[in-house]
Amino acid sequence: MTLWTSLEPASVTVDPGGVASVRLRLRNTGDVVDEYRFEPVGSLAPWATVQPPTLRLYPGTTGTVDLTFAPPRTPDAVAGPNPYAVRITPTEHPEATTVPEGNVTITPFTEVRAELVPPTVKGRFRGRPRLAIDNLGNTKLTASVGGSDNGDQLSYDIHPSNVQIEPGRAAFVRTTLKPRRIIWFGSKEQHPYTLNVMRSGTNPLPVEGTYLQRGFLPRWLATFFGLFLALAITFVMLWIAYKPAVNSSATEKTAEAGATLAPSPSATAAPVVPAPPPASSAPPAANTGATAGAGGSGGGGGAPKTSKPKPDTAATAVNRLAKNDPGGRHVCYRAYVQGDGWQKPVCDGTVAGTVDKGQAITALNVAVYGVQGSAGTAMVYNPQSTNGQGNWLPSWTAVIADGKDNYIGGTKDSSPYLVTFVWNVGTGQLCNVVKISGQPWDSQVCNNARGDLNTAGHFDNSRFVEAIKLTV
Repeated sequence: MTLWTSLEPASVTVDPGGVASVRLRLRNTGDVVDEYRFEPVGSLAPWATVQPPTLRLYPGTTGTVDLTFAPPRTPDAVAGPNPYAVRITPTEHPEATTVPEGNVTITPFTEVRAELVPPTVKGRFRGRPRLAIDNLGNTKLTASVGGSDNGDQLSYDIHPSNVQIEPGRAAFVRTTLKPRRIIWFGSKEQHPYTLNVMRSGTNPLPVEGTYLQRGFLPRWLATFFGLFLALAITFVMLWIAYKPAVNSSATEKTAEAGATLAPSPSATAAPVVPAPPPASSAPPAANTGATAGAGGSGGGGGAPKTSKPKPDTAATAVNRLAKNDPGGRHVCYRAYVQGDGWQKPVCDGTVAGTVDKGQAITALNVAVYGVQGSAGTAMVYNPQSTNGQGNWLPSWTAVIADGKDNYIGGTKDSSPYLVTFVWNVGTGQLCNVVKISGQPWDSQVCNNARGDLNTAGHFDNSRFVEAIKLTV
């Protein structure tokens, strides 16, 4: 052993967005001049720096370097103790590499963002907005959701009313708004309301929205019915009062005509009933050719038309799997990659997209089997963002049945890239592994069936989803 080391102190505490330093003291216990290289390792390595990065020591001398830790104020800086290490490699004796270890405790912080999707809903008897709650802190978030409005004009059905959200993840709360009074006739009315995200020990986070209640029947239709009814009553009264008396001598004239005219000896022809259409609108191609040859005429026949093959979508892929495994659970998907277009569909945990090529995914085509359908939405890039996050798409897709194509995102040249992909299924469990630009593959994340959600991605507007793997 040609090196002695000491960390002073071995454990430190740092706030996300702050800086903490540790001094590393080392002594050359060998008998030659040596140069030492320092390299932070472990989960804190991206946020650690060593100054100076190399140190040259004579035998028996001691030197120091400073380790600086600067975790960002993001969900990636997980609260709690985080071990770290520094790899020290001697130039003259690389086999004597030393890795002293220490501990950095990152303090917790809480940051919550909530948004109504959409902020304004319309309806005659109910409205169904969704509340997206993002946990931007570095600890698990537990919150409840309640609704209120001025005048108690609405009732609220909130599911789930309590949520637990991991750091860097989001939860969607389904809300049904019902007016306490129905507008049968007349113009629409606006009902401002507030959904409050409540956490223990903090003030509620209010999210304001508007429910636009429409009348059951428009005012002009009520006026029309009133005028129509008045005219009908007037007509009936006039008919009853002024009904003319009609006497006819047609019976006598008809009897005379019957006595003088003999019946025609010829019977009237029965109407022609058209024949039913043939079972097949055209004979087979082989018979047509044979008939043409028999008639001795070789002209007039064109080349047979060939239908354009259907694109290979996620639905065609999952239905092929289901044909061979009718009792199984499957998910197939394909990515629309900027610059490349639609890729071929892949299934059950295979990579869709590209890895470390700087090409973003702007749309996903998903199809499932054996899980009672799928639904989804996405957060997309927002060039006008003021908080560093993207925008959620206006609404979720409908629940698309098993074996059918579900599309999320856009395929135009101007379509924004996906920042986060969210989906759910009707039964069982669903999982994802996502690759975000500039970062390694995330760990696998799994969730239960609807109403749980599965979120793939982060909320950083400057990064995009470049590859993804889905399983059910």
